[in-house]
Amino acid sequence: MARRKYVVGNWKMHGVSADIPEIAGIAAAATESSDVDVALCLPATLIDRAVRSVSGFAFGGQDVHQEAKGAHTGCVSAAMLLDAGASLTIVGHSERRADQCETDDQVRAKAETGLKAGLDVILCIGESLDVREAGQAVSTVQAQLDASLPHGDGAAAGVPARFAIAYEPIWAIGTGKVASPSDIGEMHGALRERLVAAYGDAGNEVRILYGGSVNASNAAEIFAVDDVDGALVGGASLIAEKFVPIVSAAASIG
Repeated sequence: MARRKYVVGNWKMHGVSADIPEIAGIAAAATESSDVDVALCLPATLIDRAVRSVSGFAFGGQDVHQEAKGAHTGCVSAAMLLDAGASLTIVGHSERRADQCETDDQVRAKAETGLKAGLDVILCIGESLDVREAGQAVSTVQAQLDASLPHGDGAAAGVPARFAIAYEPIWAIGTGKVASPSDIGEMHGALRERLVAAYGDAGNEVRILYGGSVNASNAAEIFAVDDVDGALVGGASLIAEKFVPIVSAAASIG
């Protein structure tokens, strides 16, 4: 099944007003690859300014709280993201799972909340190097996916059109290390099996992105792997000169 490629930049804790021209440059260049969906997930403080400065481009948050409102100091709700102009959000990134001790149950609740509110959702999963070296990568990540997948009203509203998975091996994020094409293919194929088990035929339409030191030199090889439907890009998404070639590589694969 041919799924439209999806390339998303995760700016993490980077980005201030002075970076708006760079964002505008990325957005302008992305329009040249009209057959690829492109988005940037920015710090919450920058979303509104980016939306006001650049029209017709998708911006998102890097997290969303599972509750609609309440006494949750420092957190951002789905309504807040939508109010700022965001159309999507990341949930369950490994850095939040580790640094903020997020559980699969919390990640699932966040995904359901985002979808129900009208946000597109990218759900992140991935294994540590110890798990990979122990030969337990596939079973561990499949279990993480099963426990994190949205169900109920949120899932019904979001699968498959507004929901994507991002497989990011933790040991490859920002390290320069990239999983081999065969390892990526094995993992994405295993994840596809779990998506079909959870959602039936609709599971074949959910896009699975790869993340972990994706750059201009390796993007085409990664995108050519079966069941790789795009990328979640970290550091290389901060600069148009580095990010746009990744988008172009996705467009070249089709």
